Amino acid sequence: IWSRVWLSMTMSFPEVTGDLEILDREKAKERGPCLYVANHASWLDIPILCTVLDPVFKFISKGELRDLPCIGDQLVGGKHMLIDREDRRSQLRTFKEGVAWLNDGVPIMAFPEGARSKDGRLMKFKGGSFAMALRTNLPIVPITIANAHAVMPSNALFPVQPGKGKLTMHIHSPIETEGMTDDELEVKVRDAIISKLPQDQLPLEKEEEVEGAAIA
Repeated sequence: IWSRVWLSMTMSFPEVTGDLEILDREKAKERGPCLYVANHASWLDIPILCTVLDPVFKFISKGELRDLPCIGDQLVGGKHMLIDREDRRSQLRTFKEGVAWLNDGVPIMAFPEGARSKDGRLMKFKGGSFAMALRTNLPIVPITIANAHAVMPSNALFPVQPGKGKLTMHIHSPIETEGMTDDELEVKVRDAIISKLPQDQLPLEKEEEVEGAAIA
């Protein structure tokens, strides 16, 4: 509820495109759980995802968010997974919890970059981002969130402009994990997310490729 209220107050409901059947609750029940992964460049990403996706899913978030007003309460109260990436025991505990949730039919939502991008550009993925999906042989659904950083920069506590007409969220088709390696999945997921990012959010090496192709 708080997510919808926040997006309404800030006029920041995104335009949602892509494989919209994934958002159909009845079909989702038939299909089973998955690992959602998205790029991350703004605090706004969290209420956007909570509003658009099926309400029964679990976030994997940084442990320090526990102390963040409102968001921390929601993460702790909703029994989401809070991870300390510098603590091996925390990583192992989060992995076990995530696998258990997936086996119980509950989807997981993760940001493979491991942190918010300061300039909005897609960053490198953390190793092992897809381990839970690989362990359970469940699909990965990439999500591209565009222009959230422009509406609410990574260092801002409130939006600096309305998101209406600017924010978009693209749901990509599921990527099957059976028989795949973590490296192979990273390439597929990264390419999917990049395919719907605006140029100012492309990773620098990709933007250089695009500009080079345009000049050629």
